[in-house]
Amino acid sequence: MRALTSWVLRHRLVVAVSWLAVAVAGAVTAPITADRLSYEFALPGQPAYEANEKFVATYGFGGSEDPVMFVAQGEAADEVARRAASAASQAVPGLGTITSVDAGAESLHPDGSDVSMAILYPPVDAGPEPYASSLGRLEAIATEASSTDVEVELTGFSVLAEGTGGDRSVLVEVLLGGVGALVILVLVFASLLAGVPLVVAAVSILGTFLALLGLTAITDVTFVVQYLVALIGLGVAIDYSLLVVTRWREERASGSGNDVAISTAMQTAGRSVLFSGVTVAVSLSALVLVPLPFLQSIGLGGLLIPLFSVATSLTLVPALLSAVGPRLQWPRGNAGTTRSRAWERIANGVLAHRWLTVVATSVLLLAMAAPVLTLSLGTPQLSGLSASSPAAYAANRALDAGVPVGVFRPTTVSVSDEDADVAVNDLEGIGGVASVVAPKSQQWTHDGSRLLTVWTTDDPATAQARDTLATIRSSDIGEVGGSPAEDADFVSAVYGNILWVILVVAGVTFLLLAHALRSLWLPVKALVLNVLSIAAAYGVTVLIWQEGYGSELLFGVQASGVITTWVPIAAFAFLFGLSMDYEVFILSRMRESYDEHHDTDRAVVDGIANTGRLVTSAALILFLSFVALSTVPSAEVKILATTLAIGILIDAVIVRGLLAPALVAVLGHLNWTMPTWLRKAVRVKQ
Repeated sequence: MRALTSWVLRHRLVVAVSWLAVAVAGAVTAPITADRLSYEFALPGQPAYEANEKFVATYGFGGSEDPVMFVAQGEAADEVARRAASAASQAVPGLGTITSVDAGAESLHPDGSDVSMAILYPPVDAGPEPYASSLGRLEAIATEASSTDVEVELTGFSVLAEGTGGDRSVLVEVLLGGVGALVILVLVFASLLAGVPLVVAAVSILGTFLALLGLTAITDVTFVVQYLVALIGLGVAIDYSLLVVTRWREERASGSGNDVAISTAMQTAGRSVLFSGVTVAVSLSALVLVPLPFLQSIGLGGLLIPLFSVATSLTLVPALLSAVGPRLQWPRGNAGTTRSRAWERIANGVLAHRWLTVVATSVLLLAMAAPVLTLSLGTPQLSGLSASSPAAYAANRALDAGVPVGVFRPTTVSVSDEDADVAVNDLEGIGGVASVVAPKSQQWTHDGSRLLTVWTTDDPATAQARDTLATIRSSDIGEVGGSPAEDADFVSAVYGNILWVILVVAGVTFLLLAHALRSLWLPVKALVLNVLSIAAAYGVTVLIWQEGYGSELLFGVQASGVITTWVPIAAFAFLFGLSMDYEVFILSRMRESYDEHHDTDRAVVDGIANTGRLVTSAALILFLSFVALSTVPSAEVKILATTLAIGILIDAVIVRGLLAPALVAVLGHLNWTMPTWLRKAVRVKQ
């Protein structure tokens, strides 16, 4: 670190100009990067994914994209729905249709009801909206078919999902997070220094986008990454630079010269930043190890965030501080103490009641984590997409009339044409199957094969429907596809061997922390607390999004009924690393204090008093970044943002502010012991 700092100080102009060039290039190419992002959720090698790809190639539809539908209500609704479907077939080449006259589709027009449906399978388009080229024409047909006697509305799972929010540039979310961060930085520094972390974050984000452009040239990168880079990058880069600038200001206040203060800050805070960044990168490798391109791209894109944040914090920050740092201290001058009397009182209170603190916070965290035992993974239930829109009202009218909820997310089965009737009978005999449709039109047959559509009685996201799907697949009646089957394969592919991935990440993280903290038990404690913290974040997320306690109040939408399949593993990867940031910040300062006077209780007080305000400010900045992330229209991103925001608050306030120092106090001298075998393994000198 000393050699790097010396080089940066000698070449500060070169460093600043180089980063400026990177930022400009990143800004210029950002639109290109966004255009090259992927909206596919490919599951290569998984049975349902391969079946869906085959169905689309063979029939033109019937894959993982759920159908849309006309819902007609009023006089002669069934006839109007069928006429609208016929008009749609002429207007949209390759459109697959199912109406109440198709064998097995009688439930589309329940007896005694004035509601009727027509199911539509438009050709799939590449991009964020699978039916973008067709929906406009279908909506126009629905409008034309409506009259004073009958109302026709276009609805469907994809239509309702798109209705959860409007399109908005990622720049809006960055500005929201940036404004919140600026307020906190002004409160922390009360000087022009507040602008330094924001400048560093802007450069880091733009540099990451430039690297992301290169990544898109060699692999598909999901659109979710742009939000993670922008908003997590904002929080992480500010956190890292905030740590360095705060330590520099503290050294300046103690009387050190500018460059000496920079060097000391880099030796202490800079070292913590380096280890924190490496830890975040290691945790994100959990996603790279998962054999799914979608999650791998989140992991690879996410890896760029700590790398650029560390790089800018360790080079651009000292260059700026060397050039203009003292002048940026206006108007507060050298008022640079980081020791907080409030946090010192909290630390002393924790020491006075260490066992009570351990028990009370552990019970609280376990209670918050308890709902995770009911965690259900999948695509949101239809009820979670309901909103005050014509499409939602139309869907609810159909369901109230008795149309099976499985119509909105069907399972598709390919069978031989000659065995179709037998297959229909077998499928109808399975519990939980509401209807099996075998359309006779040419669109549903190809080269001796026929595509059947299976509608379940229960929402495909429920446990009952998943059991029904499992029975269908185990019956070996035919090749099974559809979005419910792909969801099931996604869960098994991601979480089937997740324990080994987590163990690898935890093992590498343990070695890194053991080297950084020169201890055996501090890394063990950190890992245990991380598990507890993340479990608590999962539990609260389940309460909000799966059970519905607060989803409407906080986000204006109903509960999804399930947690999106990829959110827990993605949240684990980010929270595991980000939580370790604060652990390294706090414990490094405790270690520094202990090395000075060899008193554990005093080290706890010094560590918390000097980092409590800093960690709280850093956590609040990240929290606001995740709040900004939660305004992204995608419901899946909202769920991820909720988990991350809650996880950061729990970790910074309850875990690192109370439980961690209490455990350090309880462990006493064991915190600072390191067996010879471990010392040799991580190459730490005596």
